[in-house]
Amino acid sequence: MWPLYAAGFTTAFGAHGIAANLGGHSADAVTSLLVLGGLLALYDGAEVVLKPVFGTLADRIGARPVLIGGLVAFALASGLYAVADSPGRLWAARLGQGVAASAFSPAASALVARLNPAARHGRAFGSYGFCKSVGYTFGPLLGGVLVWAGGLRLLFTVLAVLGAAVAVWAALAVPAVPPLPKARQTLLDLARRLTDRGFLAPTAALAAATAALSVGVGFLPVSGRVAGLGTVATGAAVSLLAATAALVQPRAGHARDAGRLTTRAGLTAGLLLTAAGLACAMLPGLAGILTAAVLTGAGTGLITPLGFAALAAGTPAERLGQTMGAAELGRELGDAGGPLLVAAVASGTTLTHGYGALAVLIALAAAAVAAVSV
Repeated sequence: MWPLYAAGFTTAFGAHGIAANLGGHSADAVTSLLVLGGLLALYDGAEVVLKPVFGTLADRIGARPVLIGGLVAFALASGLYAVADSPGRLWAARLGQGVAASAFSPAASALVARLNPAARHGRAFGSYGFCKSVGYTFGPLLGGVLVWAGGLRLLFTVLAVLGAAVAVWAALAVPAVPPLPKARQTLLDLARRLTDRGFLAPTAALAAATAALSVGVGFLPVSGRVAGLGTVATGAAVSLLAATAALVQPRAGHARDAGRLTTRAGLTAGLLLTAAGLACAMLPGLAGILTAAVLTGAGTGLITPLGFAALAAGTPAERLGQTMGAAELGRELGDAGGPLLVAAVASGTTLTHGYGALAVLIALAAAAVAAVSV
């Protein structure tokens, strides 16, 4: 399992480590805010388009080769900019990283489900989510240290080595999991499965959690700056959010496996905590920001392992890759949609109203999840 957890860390560290350091340390390649926005969107855009494709491929040829191939491709894409810095290579490397992550991320999720019995899915996905949260937490910090020490090329070099090392580790330690025989599936069958409430409710909860997490990471520093707080305080608040999510996930998964927490109750509670966190972000000062970070982190930490465990439990084993790819697509849409919603509302009113709008939507999602059986 540990190479799979390392793959989760790699995609999170690669995404946030580079994104947090592109604008401040790449004057040669990032010449405007428009270029910066394009580079940031390139990674996520590739994931939105390709994750369902690679998830389906994992079902067809097996998740292990897709996992290893994606990690190797991630190492090669990172090495592309590490060997020579130029704007064109930076664009190509970032696109390549996004394509590679689109392959090994859903493959890793599918393998987490395949290599564990249903009774341990909560714990397994909790550990997987913990390692991803560690990547999200320390990616900007470690990435900043690497860029300070040797420039952006050093960060890409470390990512190349990391991707290659995890690929070798996975090749040596992850057992072969052959694809399972499956009945013919029409587009109508796929549409029915992806519109079933057993898929929609966990995926909507995961998308809401990702939207709140993205908003917290992106906008809590803005609230801190408005309140007169320094970068250390606002950075600590963002780290507190991610660290809380990392600590809660394994415990939530263990409680689910032990029968102390049902999926519906956990998802509902997680969504309500997340909505409360965003509501606290509307309060002025450091207390509001820290409370928002803790509650949002706890809510997303509850949702993530329970959502993925519910998807694994409700999916035929031979379709796990496809389901995980589609669910990851939902998360990516939440990752992009949450900040866009808050920014759109804030541009016409204030950031406080933006937080409130997303909090209301997530509270409505909690009511919807509570009304259905998951």
